[in-house]
Amino acid sequence: MTSTIERRLLELGLSLPGSCVSRGRFLPWIRSDRLVLLAGQICERDGTITAKGRAGEEVTVERAREAARDCALNLLFHLRDACDGDLDLVGRCLRVGVFVNAPPGFADSPSVGNGASDLLIDLLGDAGRHVRTAVGVSALPGNAVVEVDAIFELNRTL
Repeated sequence: MTSTIERRLLELGLSLPGSCVSRGRFLPWIRSDRLVLLAGQICERDGTITAKGRAGEEVTVERAREAARDCALNLLFHLRDACDGDLDLVGRCLRVGVFVNAPPGFADSPSVGNGASDLLIDLLGDAGRHVRTAVGVSALPGNAVVEVDAIFELNRTL
């Protein structure tokens, strides 16, 4: 079964990863009633981090924005699992948190975060609009340039 979100991804020339393994001892998601809380996902694809280093130094802001989109794809991979394989159960995105590996004084964390936000809005329309925090941090797992977490609401309780 291919969901509306997955069909829209294909139209955008994108796809969900084939796998997405946690790097630590935590759950990738927890479902509580109609809410799905998703653990932070770095910009990793097929076991390889797609962009390493600090935004604005080793990684351009544009490349970091693309990496944030990669994080969102990983979130959607886990969200599909939380929805028992059916992303059509997603009602809306409520919150996104963006953590950017950045030097002191880096002011473009919101621009980097737009990579994830834009994808969610492109996929879900108004239901993809969310509240968001985007902050610079001194380090991320594997020296990834960005990590993104999110909270979604489902159409119904599973």
